[in-house]
Amino acid sequence: MLGVGDRAPDFTLPSASGAVRLADVLRGKSVVLYFYPKDETPVCTAEACAFRDSYEVFTEAGAEVIGVSDDTVESHRSFAAHHRLPFQLLSDPGGDVRRRYGVSGFLGLIPGRVTFVIDRQGIVRHVFDSQFKATQHVDEALETIRNL
Repeated sequence: MLGVGDRAPDFTLPSASGAVRLADVLRGKSVVLYFYPKDETPVCTAEACAFRDSYEVFTEAGAEVIGVSDDTVESHRSFAAHHRLPFQLLSDPGGDVRRRYGVSGFLGLIPGRVTFVIDRQGIVRHVFDSQFKATQHVDEALETIRNL
């Protein structure tokens, strides 16, 4: 898995509003990039809603939040609308970006839940890996963003 101090690999993935390239998002802001297993599951929904509830704090601190899973763009569109998510959800159906970031599965069955905080220069500044402490991903990311 990528660690603190590593350069975040660039990528382009589809979202409900079109293709998103990490390098473009990083222009002038930091990025909280979180990988999660599946739309509309209890822990993933709690995590997404926690990021939603803190989204304004992230943006005021100069950061953008991006969620990534292997769900389809249509699934993401529905999930985002259902829970009023103000940030982009990207579709990584083959898991290529997940693998490039070294996000392994849980028990070999469920895609992993890992959050990376990436600074404006594209350097990973924090990594939090926990399958079940969904809201702690938000707390850890906020603390890191505030200290950048």
